[in-house]
Amino acid sequence: MNLQRQPTALRSLGVNARAFSRDFIGYLVLILLLGGMGWIEIVQPGDLSLPKLTGGLLTLDMLTRVGLFTIVLVGLNLLMGYAGQVSLGQAAFYGMGAFFSAILTTRAAALGIPASLSQAWWWAWLVMFAGMLLTGACAYLIGVPILRLRGHYLAMATLGMGVVVYVLLKENLAVPQLNLTGGFDGVHSIPRLRIGDFVIWPVTRYFVLVWFFTFLVIALGLNIVNSRYGRVLRAIHASQSAAESVGVAVHKSKAQIFALSAALASLAGSLYAHFQAAVIPATFGFGESLELVIMSSVGGLASIWGAPFGAFAVLLLKELLRTQLRVVFPGVKGEFEAIAFGVLLIVIMISMPEGLTTGMLKAYRRWRAARVLKQEIAESLEPLGMK
Repeated sequence: MNLQRQPTALRSLGVNARAFSRDFIGYLVLILLLGGMGWIEIVQPGDLSLPKLTGGLLTLDMLTRVGLFTIVLVGLNLLMGYAGQVSLGQAAFYGMGAFFSAILTTRAAALGIPASLSQAWWWAWLVMFAGMLLTGACAYLIGVPILRLRGHYLAMATLGMGVVVYVLLKENLAVPQLNLTGGFDGVHSIPRLRIGDFVIWPVTRYFVLVWFFTFLVIALGLNIVNSRYGRVLRAIHASQSAAESVGVAVHKSKAQIFALSAALASLAGSLYAHFQAAVIPATFGFGESLELVIMSSVGGLASIWGAPFGAFAVLLLKELLRTQLRVVFPGVKGEFEAIAFGVLLIVIMISMPEGLTTGMLKAYRRWRAARVLKQEIAESLEPLGMK
C-alpha cells in the first residue's frame, strides 16, 4: 500500500518544492523592487527621487495604494480565481473596514466610549482588527444564503449587497442624529496610526507599514493555495457536484472563503482610512468594485502574485493616461481617458486572457523551450558540418 502511494507523495513533494522556489523568487523580486524604490525616495541620492526619475508617474503615495489594493485583491483572487465565486460587491467590505475605523476613532465620544480608551494609541489598532472580525462575520452570514446561487444570479446578489452597504453609508446608517458616516461628506480628521509616541507618518513610514501587512497577506494567500483547503477551493471551482460527492462541505467552504476575503478587504479599508485621514461613501460604490475585478483580471485571477501586479498595472495605466494623453492629443477631453483606458484593457485581456503574471510566465516558458530546441538542433547538426 505504501509503495503504491510513494510516487504520488514524491510528486507532491516535487510540486511543493517548485511552488516554494517560485514563491521565494517572487518575494525576493518584489522586496528588491519595493526596497529599491523606497530607498530612492527616502534617501534621494544625488537629489534624485521617484517622481523625477519616472516623470511623476511613480510616487510612494501610489505604491502605498498598490499595497492597499493588493490586500483586497488577494482575498478576491482566492474567492473568484480559486473558488470560482463571482463578487461584484467587494468594495462594500473595503468601505465597511474604512468607516468602522473612521467612526470609532473620530465619533467615539458620541458613541459613549470613554476618552481613556479612544485616546489610547492601541485603540485604532484594536478597532482595525475588530473591524476585520465584524466584517468577516457579516460576510459569512450573508454568504451562507447568497453563495447557493451561481453564475450571473450570484453576481447580481453580490452587486445588490454592495448597493445596500453604499446606501447605508450615504444615509448615515439610518441614524442621522448621530451623524455617524457624515452622509455624502464622509468622515474627516481621522487620526494617524501610532505605536506609543511614534506616529506612523509621513508617507515614507506608512509605505513600510502597508507593505508589511501586504507581504503577510500574500504569505497567507500562498499558504492557503498550497494547502489542503486550496485544493478544496479548486475542486469547488471545477465542479461543485463532484466536490460534494467526495465529501467536501461546499457551502461551508464557500462561506468561509467569502468571509476571509471580506476580512482582508476590511483590513485594507482601515489602513486606507488612516492613510487618507478622510473617507467618503463615493469611494466604495459599484464603480470601485468593478475596478477591483478589473485589477484582479489584469493581474491574473488564479494567481496570488497577480494581485500586486494587477493593482500596479491598472494604477500605472490610469496615471499614464491622466498625465500623458493630453500631451499626445492636446484637444481631447477628460472623457477620452476612460475610452482609452477601456481600449487598452481590452488589448491586454485579448493578448493575455489569463492575466499578466500567467501570460508572462507562459511567454517566458515558450521562449525558453524554443531556445532549448534551437540549441539541440544546432548540436545535432554540428557533427554533419551543418549549421
